Amino acid sequence: MPSHEYARLSVAYLRPPTISDAPDILALALTTRAYTRVVLRLRAQAESETKYLKMQRAAELSQITNTSRPGTRQHSVSSRAPSPTSSYSHSRNHSHGKSEQNPSTLSSRVPKFRSPLYRPGRAPVLRVFVPSPEGDWLSDASVVECETELKRSGVLKLLRVGDIVWDVAVGDEGNLGRLMWDGSYLVDLDYRYSRMGELSPYFHSLAFSPSYFHRVIRIGGSATHNPHCNPIGYIDVSPWGREIATNLQLLQDRARTETPHGALHDVVRWVHRSTFTIRPPVPSLQGQPQPRLRDFRVPIPGAEGLYIDSGWYGTVVLESEGTNEGLVDLQARCGPGVFPPRAESFTTKIRNEKEKENRRVWRILREKSRPGEIWLRAVQVRERLM
Repeated sequence: MPSHEYARLSVAYLRPPTISDAPDILALALTTRAYTRVVLRLRAQAESETKYLKMQRAAELSQITNTSRPGTRQHSVSSRAPSPTSSYSHSRNHSHGKSEQNPSTLSSRVPKFRSPLYRPGRAPVLRVFVPSPEGDWLSDASVVECETELKRSGVLKLLRVGDIVWDVAVGDEGNLGRLMWDGSYLVDLDYRYSRMGELSPYFHSLAFSPSYFHRVIRIGGSATHNPHCNPIGYIDVSPWGREIATNLQLLQDRARTETPHGALHDVVRWVHRSTFTIRPPVPSLQGQPQPRLRDFRVPIPGAEGLYIDSGWYGTVVLESEGTNEGLVDLQARCGPGVFPPRAESFTTKIRNEKEKENRRVWRILREKSRPGEIWLRAVQVRERLM
């Protein structure tokens, strides 16, 4: 059934009870419960396949390493025909019994999982059916009922932080009816920087890949604040403050902007730009028969129990306006003690204290980012809509 049909049937149900053709909302709720279970089953299947392929590749690399060590007995050429799907067996026979093999020649296996309901590496969109008497905006009672629907679906133990739950009874326009699971409760999206809703500040963006919510949380663009439809992220860069201060530069940058009338034109502007590096972990395996999972993850500073997603490993480029205000804001985001303190009046101190929570707000620049290099632009307080 098309998703917009749920909203139509919800409106029919909320009409006065004199209507004789009221829809069966229990049947509609049962369909969304089943849909949610299927999506989570697909996620488990995709992750299981990815884990299996990683184990296979690790086994191949281990075998290559063992056979290439000095003093290792060389295997003779087998008279049995090689498997047509094994590039390893082909390479062994072509090398006439040589045990050396370049790891880059390993079979490049890619996951075969395909589904229109779930995409690996993205947040799943789970469904509930809870008619909302208050209209588009869900009341507290409706949100609690959405949590109860998840409990009735039997999926509470399978939910993860960052999962999107959509009340399809509300509608399919923008992000209407979309909530986020924080590990215990459903949380509303944040509407301070977008009228369509953005990631809530309760979540640490470094714990998710930069594209985790792409096309899951829909983003509305505006010519003034968000011309390229870049999403909001909440990142505390102060642990890398000294590295940011070392690499800080004032540069000229060319950019294409859109006027309020829709016309595009190129402009040259000044920007403050810096970089820092998030390095992947190098676990120490001395004296450990088996490495632990946490040895291969980098913890998020100041967030106990949370780890940086591997999609952030590499260089992170920071940008701020090329004005004195932009420089002060970027310096403040680096944390205390990195730059010399500035003389502040009593009014300035009060304003800076109020703007302290805004120092975690960035926009992920999709048009510039690529694997191993993520670009962030500092979001100013004046960009807030409410």
